[in-house]
Amino acid sequence: MRIGLAISDPTQTIARPLEVVRHVSRAADAQAILERAARHGADTIVIGLALDSEGEVGPQARRAVRLAQALRELTPLNIETWDESGSTIAARQNKRDDPLLDARAAAVILQEYLDAHRPT
Repeated sequence: MRIGLAISDPTQTIARPLEVVRHVSRAADAQAILERAARHGADTIVIGLALDSEGEVGPQARRAVRLAQALRELTPLNIETWDESGSTIAARQNKRDDPLLDARAAAVILQEYLDAHRPT
């Protein structure tokens, strides 16, 4: 399993792929994410939530919820979850066999989150 990471610009307007981290364990994954967040001065971490076709929490989404909880226990940063439905398909439209596919999918998720939270 891979974890795609993305970051926004300082104005929280544009998301871009950052990197892909290989899954090790929930604790190690949380530490890896927090290290990247600290390195880039993040104040919020958005975790993609893979809801099923009825919008319900399935096995993948439960893993994401547990990762979000592990992060909340380790940091005072704001930890949010966001529906990631279709993010990989949207990311794949640009390139096939892309080693940054998961990071591009993370950027799609983050961009949707940023767009939804933009002041009007």
